[in-house]
Amino acid sequence: MKMCSLHRARGSVLVIFLLLHSATSFYLPGLAPVSFCEPGQAGKENEVPDCKSTIEVFVNRLDSVESVLPYEYTAFDFCAIDSEKRPSENLGQVLFGERIEPSPYKFEFKKKVDCKPVCTKSYNTNKPEDKAHLDFLKKGMLLNYQHHWIVDNMPVTWCYDVEDGQKFCNPGFPIGCYVTEAGRPKDACVVNSDFKDKDTFYVFNHVDITIHYHVVENEAAGARLVAAKMEPKSYKHTKVEAPDCTGGPMYLNNKFSGELKIGYTYSVQFVEDKHIRWASRWDYILESMPHTNIQWFSIMNSLVIVLFLSGMVAMIMLRTLHKDIARYNQMDSVEDAQEEFGWKLVHGDVFRPPRKGMLLSVFLGSGTQIFIMIFVTLFFACLGFLSPANRGALMTCAVVLWVLLGTPAGYVAARFYKSFGGEKWKTNVLLTCFLCPGVVFADFFVMNLILWGEGSSAAMPFGTLVAILALWFCISVPLTFIGAYFGFKKTGIEHPVRTNQIPRQIPEQSFYTRSLPGIVMGGILPFGCIFIQLFFILNSIWSHQMYYMFGFLFLVFIILVITCSEATILLCYFHLCAEDYHWQWRSFLTSGFTAVYFLVYAIHYFFSKLQITGLASTILYFGYTMIMALIFFLFTGTIGFFACFWFVTKIYSVVKVD
Repeated sequence: MKMCSLHRARGSVLVIFLLLHSATSFYLPGLAPVSFCEPGQAGKENEVPDCKSTIEVFVNRLDSVESVLPYEYTAFDFCAIDSEKRPSENLGQVLFGERIEPSPYKFEFKKKVDCKPVCTKSYNTNKPEDKAHLDFLKKGMLLNYQHHWIVDNMPVTWCYDVEDGQKFCNPGFPIGCYVTEAGRPKDACVVNSDFKDKDTFYVFNHVDITIHYHVVENEAAGARLVAAKMEPKSYKHTKVEAPDCTGGPMYLNNKFSGELKIGYTYSVQFVEDKHIRWASRWDYILESMPHTNIQWFSIMNSLVIVLFLSGMVAMIMLRTLHKDIARYNQMDSVEDAQEEFGWKLVHGDVFRPPRKGMLLSVFLGSGTQIFIMIFVTLFFACLGFLSPANRGALMTCAVVLWVLLGTPAGYVAARFYKSFGGEKWKTNVLLTCFLCPGVVFADFFVMNLILWGEGSSAAMPFGTLVAILALWFCISVPLTFIGAYFGFKKTGIEHPVRTNQIPRQIPEQSFYTRSLPGIVMGGILPFGCIFIQLFFILNSIWSHQMYYMFGFLFLVFIILVITCSEATILLCYFHLCAEDYHWQWRSFLTSGFTAVYFLVYAIHYFFSKLQITGLASTILYFGYTMIMALIFFLFTGTIGFFACFWFVTKIYSVVKVD
């Protein structure tokens, strides 16, 4: 079963990490194991110090594969506790929409409990408030909304058998299910043959929880929890005050009216596991997911193809260019040299400032900021500093890096704008500070207004919006001004050849050397090296599936950079040979066009893979997709420009130009 999660779109792409450190290695902040022991041993001297006996269950937001709108746990009128405070949330959790709350589900370590009541919810359809709660609960079951519970900082999973004898562990479980008027069971109703009444909702009001623990040997540290599994069930308790978890399922006809009582209960048992250690307790969740199981052979095959094509592009480019340079230098040494032709013929115009140089320099500054942010974030992710136990760490790291990288953005934008001959430095630095971030924030704010209107838990509080604006205006903007100051202070970029005063006329181009066909073709190869990983990244964002292959993602990132560079350089060389010297914007757009293919793929993914319904969810999906496409456009476009700039500077500095 897939689940949709809006908050995971707010990031880059990417969200839960595999815990790789062994139990004997050092512990990162917030990742130290917690010891549990029986109530009689906790706190006694010479027994087990620093040992907990009470296990708490925390609840997170609920989401669905059929809706982009997540909701808080209390929105569905479940059993809740008001006396305790929420755990502290970092910036990444707030941006992801994490709403972790304490729950009334608490139990003692190694104490077995059978059918313990939690609370009873009573409804009367004649009362507008009760009818609204009941209708919202039915809507949640109809759209297959999923619980997300947390025990000892790890998800409580629902494991069930799938085809081929495999077991699928889902980090969430449904609140209920629905049997249509035609008698067809939807979603979780297919797992129980008793759910067969037409046009009926079945509420999962009971959970059987099984907690696996591992006793630490040779250490006075008690036991550590290594797995938390559960199985949702539906019981229509004959005695709500003293339930015994027997009888038929708790059903609710779609046209029901009158009074209704829903009793929520749970059972818990403990099982010792001597094989799973605390450091590898996430493995069973990651390895048993058929929907997110990375197809190793397909990825390796794709990477090999990309590396082969990149090598071929580099070999052809270097061999051809080497012959051109040798021939031109030999012609210059001959007294009766023939007339120059090809890329050497445009040496007096190749460094001519481009049109809309202000906008290009601003894009380059923002693209540099994004490139460094992605590189550093993925690098730390590969080292394991961002852990699944530390929720929101990925997004927090990315946002903090973006804020602190205002200096290189301002420097690059000012440096290139000055080399383009620009003099409006104030406009340049202001656009660098506010143009691209402003477009992203405006889109984000509109999406947040929709979330507010729908009452979703993913709606960002007003205070958080103010905090983000404060980070932007008080830290990022001043750093951008500092970078722009040093960029304008330095002398302009020295070019190896002089620019003629009169522009050379560009001859008529063939179809293949025109700008648009080259730009369209240039984005195919970079997109070909990421589309397999892109599928799993979109799954992690919109279907709430764990993505942990950050080693592969970092490798694909490096290959994407190489492929964008080589494809852009090759097309740039062909255009220069055709005596078309307008390479600046073309190099940026050639690699940046990969974002257009990404957008097309995201549209295909929406209609072919997701089951999202509703106007608000559709607008939210495409709204956040446009943010990701813009970031990807700036990122890949900047790579192509810098690669082509290096190439053009290099070739015109090694030949003998009169």
